[in-house]
Amino acid sequence: MEKIRVIFNRNVNTLDVWLDDPEKEFISEETGNEIILKKDKAGRVIGFEKLNVLVNKEVPVPLEVLSV
Repeated sequence: MEKIRVIFNRNVNTLDVWLDDPEKEFISEETGNEIILKKDKAGRVIGFEKLNVLVNKEVPVPLEVLSV
């Protein structure tokens, strides 16, 4: 894994986390609880999307990044 990409899209209220290249996405699978798994051709999860992240889209979003 080269890097992890985290994308918060305030316009559509989603949070995407990519563990691999998004270009490798082959299929998406809804899991319930507003989570969508992004999978490659081999069926490996390479990312996920959380729908409806914010209850109030007007509130600022604090960001904390930790790497251990």
